[in-house]
Amino acid sequence: MDIVGLDHVQLAAPQGSEPAARQFFGDLLGLSELEKPAPLRNRGGVWFRLGEQQLHVGIHEQFVPAEKAHPALRVRAGGLDAVADRLHAAGAPVVWDDSLPGQDRFYTQDPWGNRIELIAQARFRASP
Repeated sequence: MDIVGLDHVQLAAPQGSEPAARQFFGDLLGLSELEKPAPLRNRGGVWFRLGEQQLHVGIHEQFVPAEKAHPALRVRAGGLDAVADRLHAAGAPVVWDDSLPGQDRFYTQDPWGNRIELIAQARFRASP
C-alpha cells in the first residue's frame, strides 16, 4: 500500500481563535507550536507538533463544532489523570469513558466545542 501514515489532523475554529488555541493546545495540553509556512500564514490558524504528526487548527468563517468526529490524542502511560486535572482546573469538561477495554480515556472539548479524546493504556488490567 502506498499510504504509510497520518501526517496531520485539522480541527476547525472560528475567526480570531488563535490565542485560545495556543492556550488550550499549547499551555494546557503541552503541544509545541509549529511555524506555519509563509504562503499559509495569512489564512490564520495555528499548527502544533503531535509526536510524529501535527494538529492544525484552521480558521473557518462558517464554523460549526465537530461534536462527534474527533482526534484521539495518545497520552503517555500514567499521565492521563494529570491532563484531566489540568483541563478540569481550567474549566474544560472531562467526561471519562470506560467502554474501551485495556484503555483509559476521557473526552473534553476545545474552546469552540470540538470533541477531543485523550487516551492511554489502562493502568490496571484484570488477571486472565
